[in-house]
Amino acid sequence: MLVRIIFFVFIPFFVFSQNTYSLAVLKYNGGGDWYANPTALPNLIEFTNKNIGTNIKKNPEIVDVGSLDIYNFPFIHMTGHGNVIFNNEEANNLRKYLLSGGFLHVDDNYGMDEFFRRELKKVFPDKDLVKINLNHNLFNQSYKFPNGLPKIHIHDAKPAEALGVFDNGRLICLYTYESDLSDGWEDPEVHNDSYETRLKALKMGSNIIEYVFKGID
Repeated sequence: MLVRIIFFVFIPFFVFSQNTYSLAVLKYNGGGDWYANPTALPNLIEFTNKNIGTNIKKNPEIVDVGSLDIYNFPFIHMTGHGNVIFNNEEANNLRKYLLSGGFLHVDDNYGMDEFFRRELKKVFPDKDLVKINLNHNLFNQSYKFPNGLPKIHIHDAKPAEALGVFDNGRLICLYTYESDLSDGWEDPEVHNDSYETRLKALKMGSNIIEYVFKGID
């Protein structure tokens, strides 16, 4: 399992289009709507396949946080509006996955922040979420974001923040907060976002996927 996941994540981008990959949505307990934004990831996959040459299966899968199947996916997406609970086994499984080369993108869909931060401490009691610098490669892939994470929806008028957990310099968990990034990936009629807003969100999402598969910090 360990060799397999490292191969997935650090495979050079120039051969990425020659291989087919699946991404996954993380299913968690606690009552929060892990299934929110059902059109988001499929639309992002379609965008990256068309614009940066990825070859990702168009329909993402669903994986339980405590399942060993988590190791089959180089990129896992998590979102929701409410409560999140990881038991000890789930927290240990997620920690091993991330330290073995996996990547988790968590997008607060407004309302899960306090719960995710609490549960993240079960996964990494000795690590903190830190602000990602504007010069980080995450913002400098095929699309440039000199001002950092775009703000897609306004709730509390706070600035959008890209926060991360790092291991030996590698970003292993990206937390996009006060952005509603994955809302911008959804079908246009879901939120009635403008074309320009959706395009910003899709480009930022594309950068995240490109960064993960390049495996370069």
